[in-house]
Amino acid sequence: MTLAPPAHDRGITTLTLDSPANRNALSARLVGELTEALAGCAADDTVRAVVLTHTGNTFCAGADLTAPPEPAAFVALMRAVVALPKPVVARVTGHVRAGGLGLLGACDISVAGPESSFALTESRLGLAPAVISLPLLPRLDPRAATRYYLTGERFDAVEAARTGVVTIAAEDVDKALVPVLDGLRRASPQGLKASKELVTATVLQSFDSHAEDLIARSAALFASDEAREGMTAFLERRDPAWVL
Repeated sequence: MTLAPPAHDRGITTLTLDSPANRNALSARLVGELTEALAGCAADDTVRAVVLTHTGNTFCAGADLTAPPEPAAFVALMRAVVALPKPVVARVTGHVRAGGLGLLGACDISVAGPESSFALTESRLGLAPAVISLPLLPRLDPRAATRYYLTGERFDAVEAARTGVVTIAAEDVDKALVPVLDGLRRASPQGLKASKELVTATVLQSFDSHAEDLIARSAALFASDEAREGMTAFLERRDPAWVL
């Protein structure tokens, strides 16, 4: 399993990415398991909200370059998070890279701790943050998006909160989550569903308008010579040929 069995506590279901051997990278298997688990949460009337968290020191390292999902499957997963009629809250106490930021951006609320770091590393691999732009760009500060899309620089939780990547940067993630989860437990299922529809409308429009084009663009980039060099260099732990 790459996803731990769900845990339930007073209406909150916790889904835990549990593949520390590959830093919870987005393999085809993990994407499939998480999509299935979210569908189960959507159909379960006892689930008021979902918490998405992780084992190990990495929330998600991005695409698993040895067993990547189809771009369309990953897009469907991110859209499932956005369209789920129940809030999805990310609990982040580790690193987030590349495609992991797409998964994080799809969540409604996110809390990140001081051990967290973030980076959009695609440009360094000969790629671009194509499909993850669907949930990210509607939420992200435009100047920050330009900087971090282009440079691949690493940034911390405080900067992530300032730029809209996460909701809250907290010294104690679980303490910061207490009022958030309490608020969700006090809200009615109908109220949560209707309120989430209001705040996710623009994000869903992004999916409906641009997903097909960005899936094609992502596939073309992955098939390119530069991307092959970038991914090979990454796996061999060396600089790619274009580094000056």
